[in-house]
Amino acid sequence: MFKKNTAGVDTDLIKKRLDSRKAKMKLSLAACAHCTLCAESCFLFNARDNDPTYMPSYKFINSIGVLYKKKGMVDRATLQDIRDVVWERCVLCTRCYCPFGIDIPEMLAFARTICREQGVFPDFEKEQKHAG
Repeated sequence: MFKKNTAGVDTDLIKKRLDSRKAKMKLSLAACAHCTLCAESCFLFNARDNDPTYMPSYKFINSIGVLYKKKGMVDRATLQDIRDVVWERCVLCTRCYCPFGIDIPEMLAFARTICREQGVFPDFEKEQKHAG
C-alpha cells in the first residue's frame, strides 16, 4: 500500500490533537447539511462576489474535515493548503452562523493551532505582495 510522505510532520501530535476533540468534530462534520446559510453571515464571502471558497462551511470542511478524514496522516503540502484556507480566507471574526449549531470559528481556530504546531504559518510575504 502506498504511504503518503509525511516527513517533517508530527502525525502523532496531530492525531493526539484530533482525538482530543473527536466527538465534537465528528458531530459537526455529520451535522453540516451544506445548506450555505453560514455564507450569508460571512463578510469575506460577500466581499469576494460569493466565491464559494470563502463560505464558512467550505473552510470548515476543507480544514478540519480533511484532517479528520485523513486521521492526521497528512503531508506538509496538505497542511499548507489548510493554512491558506484558515488564514487567507478567514479572519475569525466569529460572525458565521450555523443553524445546526456548528461552532465554525472554534473549528477553524483549532485547524490554525494544528498548523502552528507543525511550523506552518501564514505566508506574510505573499500577503504583502497582494497589498502593495
